[in-house]
Amino acid sequence: MVSSAPFDLPSAPLQLLTLDWLQQAGVEVAVLRLDRVDPELSGNKWYKLSHHLAAAREAGCPGLLSLGGPHSNHLHALAAAGRRYGLSTVGLLRGTEQLTPTVADLLEFGMQLHWLGYGGYRARHRDDFWTPWLECYPGYRCVPEGGGGLVGALGCIPLVAQLDAQLGELGWSDHHGWWLAAGTGTTLAGLVIGEEGRRPVFGALAGPPSHAVARQLGNLLGEAGMPDGGYLLLDASRGGFGRFDSALISFLKETEHASGIPLEPVYTAKAMMALRLYVEGGYFSRGTRLVFVHTGGLQGRRAALAQWPS
Repeated sequence: MVSSAPFDLPSAPLQLLTLDWLQQAGVEVAVLRLDRVDPELSGNKWYKLSHHLAAAREAGCPGLLSLGGPHSNHLHALAAAGRRYGLSTVGLLRGTEQLTPTVADLLEFGMQLHWLGYGGYRARHRDDFWTPWLECYPGYRCVPEGGGGLVGALGCIPLVAQLDAQLGELGWSDHHGWWLAAGTGTTLAGLVIGEEGRRPVFGALAGPPSHAVARQLGNLLGEAGMPDGGYLLLDASRGGFGRFDSALISFLKETEHASGIPLEPVYTAKAMMALRLYVEGGYFSRGTRLVFVHTGGLQGRRAALAQWPS
């Protein structure tokens, strides 16, 4: 049984996107700016963690235990939440020890770090993976990678009501669907559950189809007692998770310059680029109104800045 979150979830601002390719196609897009909800618990992670935080507090857990990479948005938000709400945090990291801007923040927030290498990190799917860690940190609550799972999805349901409450500010009476990057599919599942079939949810896959997000979504919706439908997945990975090329970076910079909205190459820029391809390809009729969810993900941007050409 998932408890209701006692935390006041922030409401993300809504911003109309004005870009030439949208105007030419007669398609309107508003961006739900989850990147602006909190300076530390940025993006969709706040929502995905809300029920985990509530459950940990209700159970009297001394801390939270999770895993991610050296640029993990999830671990960044988890560590910040732990510091804010008085919970210890432990991060199990992929790869070998390195000091990225994100890792520096994790240490500043007080997170205890353990580097698993790559083989050790691949073992995270084993049924007994958490056992030795819970022996080291008894009573801690284990949070899935990325804040995934049904608990994370349920935390994203309020986004539907938050958006509906703001549509009038744009002069919209309704909209025709959601568009967002899909990593694990957790946020997408929350939107599908919240919509209950009213509007479709389009998920631009940040990783290749082999990452089995479609299967994960089916499982999540089944756990929630929902039919497996109401969404469409499309491959926006451009050859692999975390890979980006010069065309993507050029698009990112052009879109940022025109819109003033910061993007990053792992999730949001790929999702926006895929949206342009669908809009220019005539997939959406004139007069369509879409909501693009800016899921945050800006930790990856910090690391990528040094690699981008000037």
